[in-house]
Amino acid sequence: MAGMFELFIDAESAFRFRLTAPDGTVMAVSKPFDTKTDAVAGIAAVREYAGMGLIADHSTTAAKAAPPPILNDPGSRADPSPRMPKIDFHARARAVRRAVSGPRWAGAVHNLS
Repeated sequence: MAGMFELFIDAESAFRFRLTAPDGTVMAVSKPFDTKTDAVAGIAAVREYAGMGLIADHSTTAAKAAPPPILNDPGSRADPSPRMPKIDFHARARAVRRAVSGPRWAGAVHNLS
């Protein structure tokens, strides 16, 4: 079972939505919206952009990080910055959506009986 978007009115009489997990855990809460239409458009935007969204880690670690390696040291041959392989995430997302959505039919359906 997938998560669910719940549309509600907060204490300041603004429309908001929350994303809940199947077990009822609140995973995210939206910003306040002036109208219900804007809140529904926000849900559509989250559905569109979050599916294959990239992750940007802006957090700091609790432990002190080790100093970066000296780049001019000839004894150090390890690559200090491992790189992600070049993958077209948008193409992968389209392929996944196509596989999940099923066949698409073009044209009219004719009743021959």
